[in-house]
Amino acid sequence: MGVQDVLSRKTGVIVGDDVQKLFKHCQEKNFAVPAINVTSSSVVVAALEAARDTKSPMILQISQGGAAFFAGKGVANGNQEASIAGAVAGAEYIRAIAPSYGIPVVLHTDHCAKKLLPWLDGMLDYDEKYFEQHGEPLFSSHMIDLSEEPVDWNIKTTASYLQRAAPMKQWLEMEIGITGGEEDGVNNESVDNNSLYTQPEDIYEIYKTLSPISPYFSIAAGFGNVHGLYKPGNVKLHPELLEKHQAYVKEKTDSKTDKPVFLVFHGGSGSTKDEYLKAIGYGVVKINLDTDMQYAYLSGVRDFVLSKKDYLMKPVGNPDGEDKPNKKFFDPRVWVREGEKTMTVRVKEALKDFNTADQL
Repeated sequence: MGVQDVLSRKTGVIVGDDVQKLFKHCQEKNFAVPAINVTSSSVVVAALEAARDTKSPMILQISQGGAAFFAGKGVANGNQEASIAGAVAGAEYIRAIAPSYGIPVVLHTDHCAKKLLPWLDGMLDYDEKYFEQHGEPLFSSHMIDLSEEPVDWNIKTTASYLQRAAPMKQWLEMEIGITGGEEDGVNNESVDNNSLYTQPEDIYEIYKTLSPISPYFSIAAGFGNVHGLYKPGNVKLHPELLEKHQAYVKEKTDSKTDKPVFLVFHGGSGSTKDEYLKAIGYGVVKINLDTDMQYAYLSGVRDFVLSKKDYLMKPVGNPDGEDKPNKKFFDPRVWVREGEKTMTVRVKEALKDFNTADQL
């Protein structure tokens, strides 16, 4: 039995019960779905193409900075208006194009820290309007990241947002324990290493608080995760901590399953396949990838420009003749496509590493 056998909506953006069914299937079959940060239609199709070709589900996520880029860097964003508009535009685009690829897609938004809550509020406004018209939210899920705040306030505030999302059966991802490194303007490079490791008691407190509100939530627990790329050995990941979290919650709740919590792996770029598989075995259903994908996209554009340099210096005239036109080299559809192709290759690699390939 594959993913599409358990979903009511087989292709396109899935919501509500289907998101939960997907994540339960992940845990049962020991695979996780990569969450690819998207900043343009080009990045979207690169990820979707990889998922289609490997017969895999996919999570596409938009960060606050990525959403602003989607809107256009020339749009003012003092009150998050560009990030709200860009996220909505990106979501509408993904909803329109995803069915063409024949795979189920979770439409998600990435890290929303305390200072960015107006961005989340604005997107939820659109979700509620969309729900009134279509019976489902615009986005499958959102992520609220209050991991830098006191634990009690983090949990209380997350609960209030889950209460808002619950009537729409919208998924909410939260974070407890800080992810180190730097990404998208959030810099945790100087945090104390102890802050990178979440305690089982915190996981249970979150589960106990959120479960009565809605079953549609997941937890990004810190086990040494760091955003960005790093040299092997520089980061000490301890995925075995996730097993302790699951066991603790199971004991406290008398759960019949060994994996009562849907867990998320942040800072996935640069990790080893063994680290991925261990985390998946302990109930991780979603793994975030951004930095690796950015570099993969660049490599295709870079290699094309370097190899065709003599055809890109002027509109007309190249080594084949002074009167030869160069449009077929400088047309953005040519060199942008090269970035898409190399990124697609990297996404396919991740889909295989996470056991996602051929799960449809």
